[in-house]
Amino acid sequence: MPPLFRRLAFTLLAPLALFAQDLSPGIPSDLDAKNASTVWVNTPKPNSLPPGVTHHIFSSKAFGHDIGYCIYLPPGYAETPTARYSVIYNLHGAGGNEIHAMLAAEVLHEGILAKRWPPMIIVFPNGGKSTFYKNSADGKYPAETLIIDELIPHIDATYRTIAQREGRAIEGFSMGGRGATRLALKYPQLFCSLFNQAGNVLRLADLYDPAQPNRYPNSYLGQNRQTHIDNDPFLLLQKNHAAIKSGLKIQIACGTTDNGHIKSIREFHQALLDAKIDHTYLEIAALEHQHDEMIRRYREIWFNHHAKNLRPPSL
Repeated sequence: MPPLFRRLAFTLLAPLALFAQDLSPGIPSDLDAKNASTVWVNTPKPNSLPPGVTHHIFSSKAFGHDIGYCIYLPPGYAETPTARYSVIYNLHGAGGNEIHAMLAAEVLHEGILAKRWPPMIIVFPNGGKSTFYKNSADGKYPAETLIIDELIPHIDATYRTIAQREGRAIEGFSMGGRGATRLALKYPQLFCSLFNQAGNVLRLADLYDPAQPNRYPNSYLGQNRQTHIDNDPFLLLQKNHAAIKSGLKIQIACGTTDNGHIKSIREFHQALLDAKIDHTYLEIAALEHQHDEMIRRYREIWFNHHAKNLRPPSL
């Protein structure tokens, strides 16, 4: 079994080449075409979802149409009608949808049955193919509004959740880890636990360039520099430092051979150290950008971070 996640400080290694398209302001953006091809409700095949997981839809006023999501309800949920449970919001990566990343639900169910972790809920939203869980400047893809202002209230109103910061975690892989990190830093009053799984953390304000309106992130966030500032996780860390330090527990993991993501994650790790934000950090030897393999290597402890931070069920 691999070593446990650990707090780690080290001398940064030489920068690695970046291959992820969204890292460079010099690469044309085709995010609009990708997002336009998003299927917002994906019906799973019969018997394809893990135990405890069901598929649902809700109406999004921001988007003007239905959005799909999956939800895992733990054993005993139906039998204990007065119990309330903490919730993990799991954000999928680029190109994914609400029926991706189901291995996480399998692992949580297995761990709850084995009594490694208390019963918890996981929600798998559909965040669009390449929204990065931000609101687009043109208004076509209000993905942040979808998660923060619509989905979370819908889940709290529909299921027996602990509808407080202490009962809410957010995580994700790749685009999902990046989105989860930005949302947690922007709204630390909503989340007590964050797990970034190989998600780039970019200095968006530095990428602002009105001379290149067709380049990312200008093509998505628009020509208002303040929008880039308001979505820059490094600046959000400074702005919301007190709330983050006092109530948000952060965990980060990335493979050492994940060349498109490790550099920005190391930079964010260093920013957390400089800001004296206690966090758990792991570089996984010889792992590339592989979601399922990352979980498999740490299957038996995968939810330890959230389980330690989230409020246990109130029965």
